[in-house]
Amino acid sequence: MTCLKTCRNYTIRDNVSIQTNYNDWAATYDLDRNLTRDLDQVVTRKILAQRRCRSILEIGCGTGKNTILLAEIGERVLALDFSRAMINRAKERLPLDHVTFAVADLTCSWPCGDQSVDLIVCNLVLEHISDLSFIFSEAFRTLVSSGRFFISVLHPFRQYQGIKANFKRDQETTVIPAFVHHISEFIHTAHTTGLTIESFNEWWHEDDQDKLPRLVSLLFNK
Repeated sequence: MTCLKTCRNYTIRDNVSIQTNYNDWAATYDLDRNLTRDLDQVVTRKILAQRRCRSILEIGCGTGKNTILLAEIGERVLALDFSRAMINRAKERLPLDHVTFAVADLTCSWPCGDQSVDLIVCNLVLEHISDLSFIFSEAFRTLVSSGRFFISVLHPFRQYQGIKANFKRDQETTVIPAFVHHISEFIHTAHTTGLTIESFNEWWHEDDQDKLPRLVSLLFNK
């Protein structure tokens, strides 16, 4: 894993823990019952399916559940993730010439040139990063003029209740370290960086009747 800048946004303990947790989860991630994962896939397709892009950057691709869509709408896709085990699953799922997978720490400089990407997609990732400013500044750097930055993330209302990404293995639950980001923080950080908000939506799974929204999605443009 090569970084061009000093990495930030984690304590070393959180950094190692998050990476280890997702490496452990990779084997069952696509099989576990996970309403948040399933809703995220539906939301991403609903928002992005009609777009066509020359170059797409996916930050935090996991096992490639949304990379499938991005491969349909993009001429070139670069999909990054912190977890090598997740990346290996994604490679098995999508052995396509126009899709490249790479292990990368998103809190280091991204392996993309300035103004080289039409669309950046980030799903269920930013709750694991303490400081959003570096993410948004890298998004601004790598996006072409009029490029878009799409975010889908666990709704902070759920986080206020103490809900975090977790998985079970042999009756033991592993809870992955997370940080709460208020909706205003996403909007303010984007504005400070130079991105403007194009759309904002809250989402419920069909099993979420009379519950707080499960996800929030935001689309920013440069």
